[in-house]
Amino acid sequence: MTYRSSIVKRNLELIIMSPFVWLGKLAGYLFPLKTKHHIFLFFPSADIGGSIKVNADITQCIKTQKPLIIFSKKPKNNQFRHLFDIEGVKVIDLHQYIDNKVFHFVNFFFRGVLATWINKVEKPVVFGGEGLFFYKVIPHLKKETKNIELCHLNTWFDFSQAFIKYIDTRIFSTPKIKRDVERQYKENNIPPSYSHRLVFIDNKVDIPAYQITNNDTLQIIYVGRGAPQKRVHLIAAIAKQLHEQNANVHFSFIGDVEAIIPESTKAFCTLYGNINDDTRLKNIYQQSDVLLLTSQYEGLPIVIMDMMARGKVVLSTAVDGIPDYITHLENGLLIKETEEKKIIEKGIELIKELIANPELRTSIGQASYKYAQQHFSGESFCSAYTTLFSNEK
Repeated sequence: MTYRSSIVKRNLELIIMSPFVWLGKLAGYLFPLKTKHHIFLFFPSADIGGSIKVNADITQCIKTQKPLIIFSKKPKNNQFRHLFDIEGVKVIDLHQYIDNKVFHFVNFFFRGVLATWINKVEKPVVFGGEGLFFYKVIPHLKKETKNIELCHLNTWFDFSQAFIKYIDTRIFSTPKIKRDVERQYKENNIPPSYSHRLVFIDNKVDIPAYQITNNDTLQIIYVGRGAPQKRVHLIAAIAKQLHEQNANVHFSFIGDVEAIIPESTKAFCTLYGNINDDTRLKNIYQQSDVLLLTSQYEGLPIVIMDMMARGKVVLSTAVDGIPDYITHLENGLLIKETEEKKIIEKGIELIKELIANPELRTSIGQASYKYAQQHFSGESFCSAYTTLFSNEK
């Protein structure tokens, strides 16, 4: 979809839904928000995922400003919900009302309700991204509202371009995603003035003191969802072949991947499933040696940052933003092959190199830790977001 056609589609929708939105605006006046806020955070859900963790981290940074969180999408597991139970932060979960295609007019109605609540605030700040409801609400907000978007993946760009004029700051969590949108602006002849609204901010993780883990058997871990783009079946294939070759290695999986791993492979791997206990999760990270990812596309998964912050080796396909952070044979290992068979072969080759060369594992881990210290600190992360959330446009 082109930039101009997306604007036409947006304007048609605004006209069609306007009666329901105006009804919602009236309801917003009749039933005002009982608590006072000037920051409104539009998050899709609290499901397990790196982007959700980032949302929670941002909320922690600005908790003293007492923001209001609006959840809009039906959760699949809601297992990160506890991360948003923060003193001073109010949460409204609307998914049961607005995430229903059969009664989609109710979604229109609540756009009006939220617009009224926000528009009654002096110099409000609205934050969201990668969630439909955020984009659908911002056209109804007054001009003095400061709208901030956070992008982790370029898969949203085709849709979100229709709302560019409403967004005052577009944040990108990797340099690669920012380059992608700059390319989109150029190819679609989007006004150059909008390019000045693009900002890159690294995500953050806690960085513990460096510890050396001495495992007799190389411990490899996968952490993530069982989504198709993660290609967990490739990791299962790598594990199977190394097991057949009697390699001194053990594979573990964290996440909802049980249905993807063949029964014969499960017999010699550890499957943790989803882990809600953050302390237990970080202990598993610390006891591992290597994080293995074979994704088809990625932003920068938080788990990569977490493992680098513990001085571990990240072995990943060289997709999207990952090569901006991982330099092959320096602070990590990259698989540049694109065919699945060759990805498996290269993954096996690199793992064998780590088994045979413990010194390489140590040197990469130390470089990985140093990189994390320089780029992923919570202080710089919170400083950047606190500045952005000031209510001056």
